[in-house]
Amino acid sequence: MFAYFLLVLAVFSRVLPHTGWFGFTAVTGSLLFFGARRPLREGLLPVVALIALDSYLTVIQYGYSLHLVTYLPTWAWYFAMIWLGSALLKEASFLRAVAAVIIGPTSFFLVSNFTFWAAEAYYAKTLAGLMTCFAAGIPFYLKDLSSTAVVIALAFGIPALIHYKAPVLAPSKAPRR
Repeated sequence: MFAYFLLVLAVFSRVLPHTGWFGFTAVTGSLLFFGARRPLREGLLPVVALIALDSYLTVIQYGYSLHLVTYLPTWAWYFAMIWLGSALLKEASFLRAVAAVIIGPTSFFLVSNFTFWAAEAYYAKTLAGLMTCFAAGIPFYLKDLSSTAVVIALAFGIPALIHYKAPVLAPSKAPRR
């Protein structure tokens, strides 16, 4: 159930004004955790929810046209993160969590910025234009990286800490004299 709670947190983190949250977004971390804790067959729900959210934000909130060619790679990336969480974090460890925290935001940075550069007329279709597009995305990448680290640390760390401390918290089962 906690995976669904994180999905709701991801939606709210996208809807709330980013200036108040310092650009925090729980999307990558929640997708990775969802993949780690839920069966892949349930992966369609978060993808559909985030597609609906992207459509709402683009058309209603920001008043732009929805260009499928720009969004299809992102939507495929959503499912890829669920798959990555399933493949990498089913048996979570510190190193696997660090790898997921790096791979998730980095892959989104590469996919989203390349797609924007290729599909939109904002940057020149040259190597310099591509590098300028990537450079413009670095602040967002750093915010996604730190947000993902926080979500993954809390989502996997709190249960691990409870499990680690559980013997201390559990009543003693020593025989009474």
